[in-house]
Amino acid sequence: MTATIRAIYRYPVKGLSAECLPAAALEPRATLMGDRRYAIENGPSGFDAAAPAYLPKQRFLMLMKNERLARLDTSFIDTTGTLVIRESGREAARGDLHTQPGRAAIEEFFARFCGDELRGPPKVLAAPGHSFSDVARKVVSIINLASVAAVEGMVGGRVDPLRFRGNIYVAGWPAWHEFDLLGGEIAIGPHARAKVVKRIVRCAATNVDPATGIRDLAIPHTLMRNLGHADCGVYAEVIAGGDVAAGDAIVASSDVIAAAEGR
Repeated sequence: MTATIRAIYRYPVKGLSAECLPAAALEPRATLMGDRRYAIENGPSGFDAAAPAYLPKQRFLMLMKNERLARLDTSFIDTTGTLVIRESGREAARGDLHTQPGRAAIEEFFARFCGDELRGPPKVLAAPGHSFSDVARKVVSIINLASVAAVEGMVGGRVDPLRFRGNIYVAGWPAWHEFDLLGGEIAIGPHARAKVVKRIVRCAATNVDPATGIRDLAIPHTLMRNLGHADCGVYAEVIAGGDVAAGDAIVASSDVIAAAEGR
């Protein structure tokens, strides 16, 4: 069963807004390039840039606890390493994250913006090749838009797919078909391949409207009540690299084999 990539997103800074990409390069055993490259430390986290390792998301500013982050419109300029933060349509902060003064400008903004939610001075964290993902394994996240539509039926209203903060959004699968792919391989675009390795357990971040920052839904609870689990989306580990773009096909390897055998 073939699906189509509808959109590709990355999150340059953990907890901040999405960046829509027309295309992206997938590399073996790597996250989407630049995804969760930075995080804002919320109190001493124990992160060591010289030996970066996975840490629980609770040690950083994040939507699950800090829903006001969704009120910010942020953009990251790769060529200059500059993060631009806008609030209510106006620029609130700007800083080159490659430099100490640039990081300080961003840290000063969050010290004001999240002051009552901080456990210590906020600090911009990064390390070469490290991603502040919610899981230790380097993966890309895939969201089935039909599953999001099924959640809309459960809550009785529109659910912005960006609540799920995925990398690749696909159309063409039935709702929850992504779970059937667990343990199998998929072809993404003309060259990339990935193994579907894990269902994504949703947290309270999905309850926050990404446009307003208002905590207005109870998605994990709704999923649990209706389906007996709180999962939506899957993680996939890239095993063969390649460029992918919106409009490209995603095909399960079992479907390729069946087509070749004339089944």
